Amino acid sequence: MTQTKRSKAMPEFDRMKTYDLKEAITLLKSMPKSKFDESVDIAFNLAVDPKYNDQMVRATVLLPHGNGKTVRVAVFAKGDAAEAAKKAGADIVGAEDLVAQVEKGIINFDRVIAAPDCMPLVGRVGKILGPKGMMPNPKLGTVTPNVAKAVQDVKSGMIEFKVEKAGIVHAGVGRLSFDEKKLAENIQALVKAVKDAKPSGAKTNYLQRLAVSSTMGPGIKIDITSV
Repeated sequence: MTQTKRSKAMPEFDRMKTYDLKEAITLLKSMPKSKFDESVDIAFNLAVDPKYNDQMVRATVLLPHGNGKTVRVAVFAKGDAAEAAKKAGADIVGAEDLVAQVEKGIINFDRVIAAPDCMPLVGRVGKILGPKGMMPNPKLGTVTPNVAKAVQDVKSGMIEFKVEKAGIVHAGVGRLSFDEKKLAENIQALVKAVKDAKPSGAKTNYLQRLAVSSTMGPGIKIDITSV
């Protein structure tokens, strides 16, 4: 379906209206469908300026129903930790060999986890992983002695969110094929995590606006108090 035909087939809704969570999800799922299973995304407008350290928002959340995406996980680990990561379902596990692979530009993974004793190795490819947003971070649980649990969390639907320059946070919370209850519970989990991640320098009206959309659909405003 072309974008023009899709727009004409859309149910009537007020782009300026703010809907409660249930109404917004029902409306979202009533939109014309594409030939693929579109992702469902949330956008927050926050009263922060991330250029200041005390206003940076960055954290993780374990979505109760995952986000519908297959995540390839690479783990920097040795010995028992490496074996535990493999058993937990890591796609790639290594140490010096994994560093060599990354240095050659071979990056067949989406997320990176590291055992603490391997961080000096990871540091050697920090200039490659950093700009891609893949550098492990102890605050996000991706530098940990329990690499097996970290792998399981990521595979089960743990996502990372980070505020952008304009004070906006974008995150995927599922697929259009998810039922309304699962989408609502994932959105509620994300909203709680963003609230919990409120930095010390944030203004009182920290959460300003919230909207949900599908890959090809318009943004639907959500009343934050209904979440």
